[in-house]
This record gives sequence, C-alpha cells and structure tokens, in this order.
Amino acid sequence: QVRVVESGGDSVQAGGSLRLSCVVSGYLVNSATVTWFRQAPGKDREGVAGFNSHGSIKYADFAQGRFTISHDLYKNTLDLEMKNLEPADSGVYSCALHRGLLLPSSMFTPSRYAIRGQGTQVTVSS
Repeated sequence: QVRVVESGGDSVQAGGSLRLSCVVSGYLVNSATVTWFRQAPGKDREGVAGFNSHGSIKYADFAQGRFTISHDLYKNTLDLEMKNLEPADSGVYSCALHRGLLLPSSMFTPSRYAIRGQGTQVTVSS
C-alpha cells in the first residue's frame, strides 16, 4: 500500500524557518512525482513545490528563493525547507504522490494525485 505521511509543522515567528518531511512508503520517492501543497482557511489548496520522476523541480512564485525541496533517498522522503517565513505562509501543508511522471504543467493540479497525506500545520505569527 502506498502512503505518504507529513511531519515538521510548528508555530514560528515571522522570519523563522521550518523543515517539513513527507515520508513515502510502498513506492520509491524518486520514481514518483511528489508535490507539497498548502491550504489556508477559506482558501483553495495551492501547489508549493514539487519534484517529478525525471528530476524536474517546480516552485510556486511565492516559494522561489525562500523554499527548497529535496529528496532523501535513504529515508525515502521529500523534504521542504522553508526560510524567512511570513504570516501568509500559514496553513496546512500536505504532500501528494502520483505514481510515475507528471509534467511540470500538471504538478500543481491536485486532482492528478491519487495519494495524499493528512497534512501538518504551519503557523507563522508576526
């Protein structure tokens, strides 16, 4: 059974940093397209950063320069390092997995992913 489980969410002050981890079981993380999404109260889920099975990485505009996504092949995880956090970054961060390749044009489309985690809460206070 393929599963993803997120961890690392916390409450931090603006300007702080967090590292989120998405643990993948039942599938090799680098054989899949795995993407981090986030959802704030009252807003739609939006793509944050994703890594596809061909090694392409996609970042949302708001994530460029502040967030870094990477594989840990030993742990079979997709990690999201977030720096210089702002209150607007608050929300539930979840990861989603597609078995195989998604092109960058599709990586931020939630309906393309069959496997999703429960999410981890990130709260950034000013």
